Amino acid sequence: MSMFFRKGVIATTGLFLCIFLLVHLSANALLLLPEETARGLYNSYSATLRESLIISVIAYLIYLSIILHVIYSAIVTYRNRKCRIGKYAVNRKSEYSTWASQNMAVLGTLILIFIVVHLANFWARVKLGIGEQVGVDSNGNTDVYEVAYLLFNNIYYMLFYVILMIPLGFHLHHGLKSAFKTLGFYHKKGLKILASVALIYAIIISVGFGIIPLIVYFK
Repeated sequence: MSMFFRKGVIATTGLFLCIFLLVHLSANALLLLPEETARGLYNSYSATLRESLIISVIAYLIYLSIILHVIYSAIVTYRNRKCRIGKYAVNRKSEYSTWASQNMAVLGTLILIFIVVHLANFWARVKLGIGEQVGVDSNGNTDVYEVAYLLFNNIYYMLFYVILMIPLGFHLHHGLKSAFKTLGFYHKKGLKILASVALIYAIIISVGFGIIPLIVYFK
């Protein structure tokens, strides 16, 4: 299996996950609405996600994308490190690459830790019924809103969530720029525009996800 194929998988799954993050952020933004409005909307949205066959298929594609992204990123990182020859090569690399590009493995590992903790505290409880039982709202929907609010009102979880948005921002900024190059896009002017778009996107996602728990906590 060629290195080009591995990097192509990383780029493709990464772009797919970038789309998912935008949708996920828009859903989380509902938590900022007044409680009487937000609870019903957020729980209805969550119920739709769980009950829709199409959304279920997309959800499994997201899980598969995360797994493939992690596995192939680990393989590429391992092979790149194995191919480095001496300290000189490492020093030369720093001359033409950013800090984020040199530390994508570290950033990715931090994000993976975040995903595991987040799924264990949120997804596993709502989807699998693990842990404390989740109640229902006045419409009979699983009260996912309550779960989210309780988590974000836990100062340790809130700080963990907010701080881990920093490596996410760096990872997204470099990853989004690199993905298009990996897939063969080398238009000079287009790459400059993409670099700006990647920066804006990374800021919106990382700040957006990071500020919601803070607002919820200090409400």
